[in-house]
Amino acid sequence: MPTLRLIITALCAALFGLLASSAQEPETVITADTLDLSLVTLPADSVLSLEICADSLVSADGTQMRVFNPDPTRATWLSVLCPGLGQIYNRKFWKLPIVVGAYMGLIYATSWNNTMLTDYTTAYNDLMDNDPDTKSYMNFFAPGVSESSLNHSWLERTFQSRKNYFRRNRDLCIVGMIGVYLVAILDAYVDASLAHFDISPDLSLNWSPVIFQQTRNPLPSFGVQWALSF
Repeated sequence: MPTLRLIITALCAALFGLLASSAQEPETVITADTLDLSLVTLPADSVLSLEICADSLVSADGTQMRVFNPDPTRATWLSVLCPGLGQIYNRKFWKLPIVVGAYMGLIYATSWNNTMLTDYTTAYNDLMDNDPDTKSYMNFFAPGVSESSLNHSWLERTFQSRKNYFRRNRDLCIVGMIGVYLVAILDAYVDASLAHFDISPDLSLNWSPVIFQQTRNPLPSFGVQWALSF
C-alpha cells in the first residue's frame, strides 16, 4: 500500500506539472507562411469574420490568431515518464482511455495469472515433497474428494501443466505492457510531429516528355517523366 500511494502521488505531481507547463508554453502566431487550416478551430458563436485570401487567414478586427504547437521531444519524454501524459500534452484526450484501459486490463491479467501461478506452484511443491502435512493441492477439489481416489501421476502432470500455463500467460501480459508502453511513446512522438506536417489538399502533378539516351542502343528512347507534389 505505501508503494501504491507513492506511485499515485508521483503521477499526480507529473500531471500537475504537465498542465502547468502546457499553460505557460508559447503558442505559434498564424501567418501566411505558417498557416495550417486543419489546426484552426473556432467556437460556433464566434463573432470574428474571417477572410481567406490566397494562403492567408486574417480576422476583420486585425486580431492575430494563435494555435497550439506541440513539441515532439517534450511529448516523447512525457510519455516515457508515464504512458498517457504524451497524449494529454498533444491534446488528444480521446486516446487516454485507450492507453489507460489497456494498462489496467494488462495489470489485472498479470496479477490474476500470477496469483494462479503461485497457487499451482505451491500445490505442485506440496505434492512432490511427500510430506503428509502439506496438502494444499487438495484445495482444488471438492471437500468430499478423497486423496486416495486420485492418481498421483495424473496430479503431477496436471499441476505441472497448469503451472506452466499460468506462467506463460503472466509473461505474455508483461510483454504486452511493455508493448503498450512503447506504442504510447511512439504515438505521442508521431502525433506531435504530424502537427507540423503540411496536410493541405493542394496536390500537383508535373509531367514532361523526355529523351533517354542508352549506351547499348545508338537510337534514343522517348518517354515521359512525372513528379507528384503534396
